[in-house]
Amino acid sequence: QVQLVESGGGLVQAGGSLRLSCAASGRTFSRYAMGWFRQAPGKEREYVAAIIGSGGYTSYADSVKGRFTISRDNAKNTVCLQMNSLKPEDTAVYYCAASSRGITRDWNEYDYWGQGTQVTVSS
Repeated sequence: QVQLVESGGGLVQAGGSLRLSCAASGRTFSRYAMGWFRQAPGKEREYVAAIIGSGGYTSYADSVKGRFTISRDNAKNTVCLQMNSLKPEDTAVYYCAASSRGITRDWNEYDYWGQGTQVTVSS
């Protein structure tokens, strides 16, 4: 069982930055690939980024590539999403998730989810 708690969301102007954090419980954190997803009102859940258990490989959606950076600290059981050059279209609830099936963009492959944190980017 893994419990995930996100933090760091908020309101920021376009062009600004935010850093999301996700704290995980449990002693097997490094066994899970971790992903970030987002969901805007009236839209489907969207893949943002993912990182393998060791942290040695990352993947990004095209819409955030070059602006967002995912990282993890297995000693602290945390995964972070650094978001730079934010755009109004980045506004959404952001969720972190853990997958025992390896790195994947498919939200159905993730076993555990956090409660989400709101990110709002004003124009």
